[in-house]
Amino acid sequence: MTPSSKPPSSTNNPNTTNINSNDYYYNAVITKPYSYITLHPRTCLILISILAFHISLLLTLSRHPHPLRAPVAGPQGPQLGGGCELGEFYVYDLPDEFNVGILSNCEELSPWGSRCRALSNDGFGPSATTLDALLPGSIASTWYWTDQFSSEVIFHNRLLHHKCRTVEPENATAYYIPFYAGLSVGKHLWNGSSVKDRDTHCELMLSFIEQLPFFNRSKGWDHFLVMGRITWDFRRSKDEDWGSKCIYMPSMRNITRLLIERNPWDYFDVGVPYPTGFHPNTISDVTAWQYFVRTRERHSLFCFAGATRGLFPNDFRGVLLSQCRDSGGSCRVVDCGGTRCANGTSEILETFLDSEFCLQPRGDSFTRRSIFDCMIAGSIPVFFWRRSAYLQYQWFLPGDPKSYSVFIHRNEVKNGTSIKSVLERYSKEEVKTMREKVVEFIPNLIYAKPNEGLGSMKDAVDIAIDGVLRRIKDKKENGYDW
Repeated sequence: MTPSSKPPSSTNNPNTTNINSNDYYYNAVITKPYSYITLHPRTCLILISILAFHISLLLTLSRHPHPLRAPVAGPQGPQLGGGCELGEFYVYDLPDEFNVGILSNCEELSPWGSRCRALSNDGFGPSATTLDALLPGSIASTWYWTDQFSSEVIFHNRLLHHKCRTVEPENATAYYIPFYAGLSVGKHLWNGSSVKDRDTHCELMLSFIEQLPFFNRSKGWDHFLVMGRITWDFRRSKDEDWGSKCIYMPSMRNITRLLIERNPWDYFDVGVPYPTGFHPNTISDVTAWQYFVRTRERHSLFCFAGATRGLFPNDFRGVLLSQCRDSGGSCRVVDCGGTRCANGTSEILETFLDSEFCLQPRGDSFTRRSIFDCMIAGSIPVFFWRRSAYLQYQWFLPGDPKSYSVFIHRNEVKNGTSIKSVLERYSKEEVKTMREKVVEFIPNLIYAKPNEGLGSMKDAVDIAIDGVLRRIKDKKENGYDW
């Protein structure tokens, strides 16, 4: 079953001579998108390309059966009304090739093997049963081996069931484009794929969206989508460079993009938390976890989970590992060389739960999932680049960085500053206060398991939607130009 967000059929007849252009596009593209093929040459070419993808998808499915299921709205439809003071959003019903068709091809989404298991269970992945011995019994079932690039699937499921979703596009403040940009480009990043392979899905999606009346009305500024990778994977400026050029395509200019790492100088990029393994079913699950991490006895002053980057000159991670190993037992290390820490080791969570502070250098880019694994465990993050968090996740983190984290400039560490000495200056009471702030903000960083969310407690999806609706509402009411 595919995602469904079609509005009720219009009473207008596209074959009458009195119809205006907006009515025509509504009937032909919003309500009955494939009926437009006989009437518009450009869309005919687009949909012929889509048909080719359909055939390819069917051939793929016949070769690779798997248990993944498509996001689908509940039988009762969304629960509208109440708590949507910022407005409602409409979910476009895109052709499958832009979302569930990509997901269905999970066997071939990575050059290193199948991603079907990682993307199973509505994007949360398999249950993390090996953590049972580490976690309280009432909470163990809320943990999963979640892939860090699964946010497109998680958001799609949630937004189809969100209380602020409307099935009437005319009533919408915002429009969600459920395109799996990250999953579509992921398999083309390391295997020498052509620029055409890297760009095709995004080009076809935009060609489809460009035909829609609500997109043309605003030139995209009230539209948004989730791109489940870092922004730099979509910012290829030259053919010989990395990634796709999706963000640089003209029609993407005004669309708000929710990414796990943003470009701080692009207003339309919004940083959202990396998915972690904790996906509670109820508010009680969250409060029980908060109590667990707040009261847990911690034996290490600080920790570092990561691997060196041997190919990089003056590798900063190597400096951190050296300081940890020379700390006289104050630092706990998890060496993540190779694939030891890829979405499935209890050692990382145990280390964060056991440490007062966790070191968070930049990853392959400026951010890393470990930031959120650390904070979910109630450990206080130590940053060395401001772009790792402070300029990334403003909607989700406390406004005062000092209230929940420590910042030590990387150059100070390279010049001999002892991380252990800096952290030892914080009194027990100061550490307790900082940890309390981290624990307080845990709901902002999680993706709840139920498609309907957690009710009165907002998680990362709810906060992201509030932020999108707020900026669009401000634009509409105040005429603010981005």
